Parts: sequence; structure tokens; C-alpha cells
Amino acid sequence: MPGVMGLGVIVFIFLFFLMNALRVLREYERGVVFRLGRLIGIKGPGLIVLIPIVDKLIKVDLRTITFDVQPQDIITKDNVSVKVNAVLYFRVLDPQKAIVNVENFFEATNQIAQTTLRSILGQFELDELLSNRDTINERLQSVIDEQTEPWGIKVSVVEVKNVDLPAEMTRAIAKQAEAERERRAKIIHAEGEFQASQKLSDAAAIISKHPEALQLRYLQTLTEISVTNSSTVIFPLPIDIIRPLLDMKSGKSD
Repeated sequence: MPGVMGLGVIVFIFLFFLMNALRVLREYERGVVFRLGRLIGIKGPGLIVLIPIVDKLIKVDLRTITFDVQPQDIITKDNVSVKVNAVLYFRVLDPQKAIVNVENFFEATNQIAQTTLRSILGQFELDELLSNRDTINERLQSVIDEQTEPWGIKVSVVEVKNVDLPAEMTRAIAKQAEAERERRAKIIHAEGEFQASQKLSDAAAIISKHPEALQLRYLQTLTEISVTNSSTVIFPLPIDIIRPLLDMKSGKSD
């Protein structure tokens, strides 16, 4: 009986050491291995053999990580208070730096993103913040990536998601947009009137050179009016049209 118990203890210890000695890392994972506290290298992917108790392995995911930067209260360059949040895409390029050079690379990247969001957006006016998103996103990405580079972190994309404005500022922007639409409508109407007046001026110049063109226009208008019988139209005729008839009548009376 004691021999069976001893064998069982030996098997348990062997399985314990085996479970702690063998690790399997996926294709997108790497293991940073420390032996008695000293860094010995990067392992993976695949089967990893460790010395139990002596070796310690820390897994690092190499896939792109996406997280939302918490909304930040920002005062723009023209002294408008807004609340802005963003989304950040980054991945670990150097697992060794990500573990050794910073305590928690995820939290550190998050904090850098928040402080950079406040400092960069505060350099823009509200109109620029609303219209120049691409320029702002590129600048945010460049600044954050430069600061996380010593940690082995590559920031690929930073996108400003929402810009929440105060209620009074929203109403002011709506009024400004309405005034802009009215201004454009008046300009378009004035341009139409100007073009119409130019065409009328050209038509008057042609008719003045060719008086018979005016008579033909009268006849065309009479033809168009005669299509409908819903009303009676009194149409003045130019004296040049009826002058021959009048001359004929006066000749007969003589």
C-alpha cells in the first residue's frame, strides 16, 4: 500500500511538472520567457518547453487591438468647450519591449491617447475640428505612434468619432447654416435675373435691327393663345401691320 501511494505521488509530481513545462502558443501569440528573473528570449509559435518553477512565460498577442478612447473635455483654440472621443488601432511589433520597457503597454497606450487627444485638438478651432477630420486624424496617429514606439507598439489608425457640442453652440451653427443657405439662394436668383436680362437685351438688339421679327413674334403669340378658348384676349397690333389697309381705305374714299 505505501508503495502504491508513493507511486501515485510520483505520477502526480511528474504530471504537474509536465503541465507546467509544456506550453502551446498560437500563430498570433509570442511568449516572453524569463529564467530566474532574467530575460532569455522570445518563444513561439508552437510547442514551448519550459523548466517548471525556474521559467516564467508571459504571452503577448500580436493581433491588432481596437479600443475606444474615453470622451475628453476639450477647449478649442477659439474657446469652445466640446467633448470628443476617438477610436485607436494598434498592435505589438516587439513583444520584448512591450513587456520589459513598460509595466502595462495597453494602459500606457490608452493614457497617451487621452493626453494627446486633449493637447492636439486644443490647437484647432471648432470649424477646423468639424471639417478637417482627416488632417487631425493623421496628426493624432503620428504623435501617438512616436510616443509608443519605444514600447514596441505600432499605432496604425486614430479616428475621431464624435464631437459633442453644447446646446447653444448647436443652435448657433444651425442658424449660421440657414443664413448660408439663404445667401446662396439669393446669389443664384440674382445670377438668374442677370442672365435673363442679358438675353432680353440681346433679343431687343436683334428686334431693333429687324422690325419684322417683332411682327412674327406677335403672330406666334396669337397662335399659342388660340389653342385654348377659356378666355378672351385683347391683343394690340402694331400699326405697321394695319397701315397698308388704312392707306387703301383712305385712297378709295378720295
